[in-house]
Amino acid sequence: MTFRTITTSFVFAALAAQALACPFCKAQQSGLFIGETRILGNGTVFTWIDVAKDGKLTALGITFNELALEGLPQDLAAHAMDAEVWAALPKKAKELTAFDHVGINWNPKGHQPLEIYGAPHFDFHFYTIPTSERSQIKLEGDDLKVCQQKPPAGYMPDGYMYAPQSEEKYMGAHWVALNSPELNGKPFTSTFIYGSYGGRMIFAEPMITKAFLEQKPNQVFAIPAPKKVERSGWYPTAYGVRFDAVRREYTISLEGLVYLSK
Repeated sequence: MTFRTITTSFVFAALAAQALACPFCKAQQSGLFIGETRILGNGTVFTWIDVAKDGKLTALGITFNELALEGLPQDLAAHAMDAEVWAALPKKAKELTAFDHVGINWNPKGHQPLEIYGAPHFDFHFYTIPTSERSQIKLEGDDLKVCQQKPPAGYMPDGYMYAPQSEEKYMGAHWVALNSPELNGKPFTSTFIYGSYGGRMIFAEPMITKAFLEQKPNQVFAIPAPKKVERSGWYPTAYGVRFDAVRREYTISLEGLVYLSK
């Protein structure tokens, strides 16, 4: 896949082109589609998807400027939804993939297990359910058992294990890759987690330390896709963590998308 560089100037150019388009012309079918923009730290973050001329979804993700790593609060409860920054993906995404929005959780003191994930880091959750459904994940009474229901075989990628006591309010349960470096004696820098609720996969999550981002990376990591899905569409087999030195921007992307039928 040829990765399109997503920059603020590129976004403005794309939006300008859309604004100048004849209102009676055919709706945009390919190119860059921009979702919501939110405040993150002292900067901003926006969602996007990139669609090829043949209609294939080639990538989706978020881009935030360097200022977003400044002015971040230092006294937050881990995984608190009220401290989360979330932004909807473009409407076009619903035609092509299951992902609905991206929730960004900043963990200034890390989270459990602290001996592994204690470093300050971001959880970038790409959710397949809307925030209205997430708000019902309260882990109270029987809801905890609902959260602990595991998806049927094949709906989670091979090599992923349910992490005990990983259930989080408004979020779901977490699944970790057994071959992840941080689970095999190496420091945590960047990893990929899946999440479930009620026996369904509901999020895909690049989890990345602030220190790793500050190294200005330009890396792509392979990830396994599930064999079965509840909704046909494009699903990632890689995620990217990139820094644009010219624009001073970071991009977290889901890439290597393959079409999976339910």
